Amino acid sequence: MALYHRVVLINVAAVACLAAAAAYGFAMSGSGDDTVAVPVPDARTAGYCRALDGALPQRVVGLSRHDVGSRSELVTGWGDPAIVLRCGVPRPLVDDDPDADGVDVDGVGWSVEQGSNGSLVLTTTLRQAYVEVRLPKKYAGDLGPLTDLAGAVRKTIPEL
Repeated sequence: MALYHRVVLINVAAVACLAAAAAYGFAMSGSGDDTVAVPVPDARTAGYCRALDGALPQRVVGLSRHDVGSRSELVTGWGDPAIVLRCGVPRPLVDDDPDADGVDVDGVGWSVEQGSNGSLVLTTTLRQAYVEVRLPKKYAGDLGPLTDLAGAVRKTIPEL
């Protein structure tokens, strides 16, 4: 029985290290490093994200779509500095705050958080999968990216 507990503890420690490394990688994405952490959603959520990936536009506010450090269907970007979309992220803690900022764009609700260096982090609300969009400071004053993405989100990720 003691061996089983050690294996479980080792696995828990490994998962914690991987999660920390993923979070660090995503945090570093704004510093010139092209690494963006890939979410690890459950199978149902991953299915919604695959559908979203197929429906996303090739251009957002005139910027071309491209990979951002991974070839995952869960992460993509447009432009440089990149507008980054990650699908299958956890529900943001800000959603628990009744006074949190939010915006509705073409029928899709988004929570709004200030990111680093004047960027914005927007995450869908009231959907079966959470989609996060990071707008660098250069694009943070414009909701055009959300307008370009809303149709794909509405079409592929059902409301709660």
